[in-house]
Amino acid sequence: MTSLPSGRRAARGPLSAAASRRVERPAPLRQAVYDALLELIVNRTLAPGQHLVEAELAEYLGVSRQPVREALQRLQTDGWVDLRPAQGAFVHTPTEEEADQLLAVRSVLETYSAKLAAEHATSVDIKQLQKLQKAGLAALAASDVDRLVEANADLHAAIASMGRNKVLAEMIGLVDRRVRWYYTPIARPRSRDSWNEHAELIAAIADRDAERAGEVMHRHAEQTRQTYHDRKTEVSTQSD
Repeated sequence: MTSLPSGRRAARGPLSAAASRRVERPAPLRQAVYDALLELIVNRTLAPGQHLVEAELAEYLGVSRQPVREALQRLQTDGWVDLRPAQGAFVHTPTEEEADQLLAVRSVLETYSAKLAAEHATSVDIKQLQKLQKAGLAALAASDVDRLVEANADLHAAIASMGRNKVLAEMIGLVDRRVRWYYTPIARPRSRDSWNEHAELIAAIADRDAERAGEVMHRHAEQTRQTYHDRKTEVSTQSD
C-alpha cells in the first residue's frame, strides 16, 4: 500500500493505513473498486480537483490497473471524475449551480419525508431517532467530523424510512452520497445549529405534527444549503 505523492494530497491527508479500505474479493471486482473509489471521493480523502493516478490507486486498493481504469470511466459517466485528454483523471469539482440544484432537490424531498415521518412514526421509531440524536451529539462533543457526517446521514435516512414511502426513500438515497460530499466541509461550522434543528425536528415528529415537521425540515435543509454557499464564497475570497 502506498500514499499519494505529497503534491497531490487532499486536505484530509494522504491515503494512509488508517484510512485504508482494501477491496474485498468476494464482491464483483469492478463494483468493489468503483464503490471503494467513490467512498474515498465522498469522504474527501480524494479531494475535488485531485489528480487520480491509476497505478497509485491500484496499489492502494490491492488490485490491477484494469478495474481501476474501468471504475474511473464509470465515475466520469456518473459525474464524480473528469477525464481530461493528455492529462488524466481528476476528482470533479462541483460548480455552485450543481450544488444548488442538488441541495434544492434534497430540500423538497426531505420536507415531504419529514411530514410523512410525523404521520407514520411509531414509538419505536421515535426512540431510534433519539438514539441517533445522541450519537450525533457525542460526535459533536468529540469534534469528530467523520462521525458527524455519518450520524447526520443516518438520522436523515431513518426519517426517510419512517415515512413508509419506498419510492421517496429510494429517491432520497440516490442523492445521499452527493449530499454527504457537499456536507463534509461544512459539518463543523454547521454542527451545533444542525443538531439543535434535529432536536426540534424529532420533537415535531414525536408530536405527530406533520406541518411543523415539514417546516422545520425545510428550514434545516435551506440553512445547510446557505451555509455551503457561504463557505464557497469565503474560500473563493480567501484565494483571491
